Amino acid sequence: MMTTAIIDTSTANIASVRYALERLDARYRLTERPDEAQDCDRIILPGVGAAGPAMKRLRETGWAKALQTDERPLLGVCLGMQLLFEYSVESECELLGLIPGRIERLDPGADGPWPHMGWNTLTHKSADEPLLEGVDEGAHVYFVHGFYVPVDAHTVASTRYGPEVTAIARKGHVAGCQFHPERSAKTGSQILTNFVKGAA
Repeated sequence: MMTTAIIDTSTANIASVRYALERLDARYRLTERPDEAQDCDRIILPGVGAAGPAMKRLRETGWAKALQTDERPLLGVCLGMQLLFEYSVESECELLGLIPGRIERLDPGADGPWPHMGWNTLTHKSADEPLLEGVDEGAHVYFVHGFYVPVDAHTVASTRYGPEVTAIARKGHVAGCQFHPERSAKTGSQILTNFVKGAA
């Protein structure tokens, strides 16, 4: 059975990610440093909060450097997805740079208050994205975020809250979900299953 490393970012959604994997009977290990994940098959980068402090912790623990060359499947969740990109206006800081693009402040306009908190539908942008195997067009997932990735060539699923928002991004073995799959009921469970069981 494959083992998934969860990077300990000391943020609020680590417990919910762990519980979600336990519900799937998926083997995982909470890892503070890269050497604790050497025999794991894939990696989840969770995150809630601000980009600056999260990047500081990744640099201090060695994960920021290790992820530059790691070729195992990597899934960023919420802030963890944003950290995969190059730059965030939130903390005016450099990120991991694993996927091209910038994190911008979300302006929801007439769609609702800031930040975006609630259920929105997924629009598929890629017909063969492995994370979306078994996930219907228009399925609902749960978002909590005030910053976002504009839709671009690396967007494989989107939603709309003011502008069109990247909901799932991918570049090679690196993927991210702006929403919380661990809090997104059946759809989220399917996405996590696709990742931890090796489809993604």
